[in-house]
Amino acid sequence: MRKQKEMDAQPKQMTLGEYLTDIRTVKGMTLREVEEASNRDISNAYLSQLEKGHITKPRPNILHSLAEVYGIQYEVLMEKAGYIMSVGVRNPNAKHGRVATFANKNLTNEEEEELLHYLAFLRTKKGRK
Repeated sequence: MRKQKEMDAQPKQMTLGEYLTDIRTVKGMTLREVEEASNRDISNAYLSQLEKGHITKPRPNILHSLAEVYGIQYEVLMEKAGYIMSVGVRNPNAKHGRVATFANKNLTNEEEEELLHYLAFLRTKKGRK
């Protein structure tokens, strides 16, 4: 009975901070490396506050810089920060860059987030930056 409840439950959406942490971990970047890659648009201290959830709605220009540094879609960060609403189901023929390896598998947003979270976990477990 418990397994059925777990299966019926909607997967938890990652917060902006959790998502940024996982993306940075997957990219193998430190907070300081992100600061340098953004031409100091985003300080490592500010990014740390974002990742910890102390700042939940950064300015759009900060999100744009992060999207460029991480090579991810700006709209995803805008959505996670609450500036725009989710558009729902993705076009099945559209490719997307967040988890490029699986782009031809037409993953849902939740599946992409779980893959990023798992990859970040594996990399920290192996001691990778």
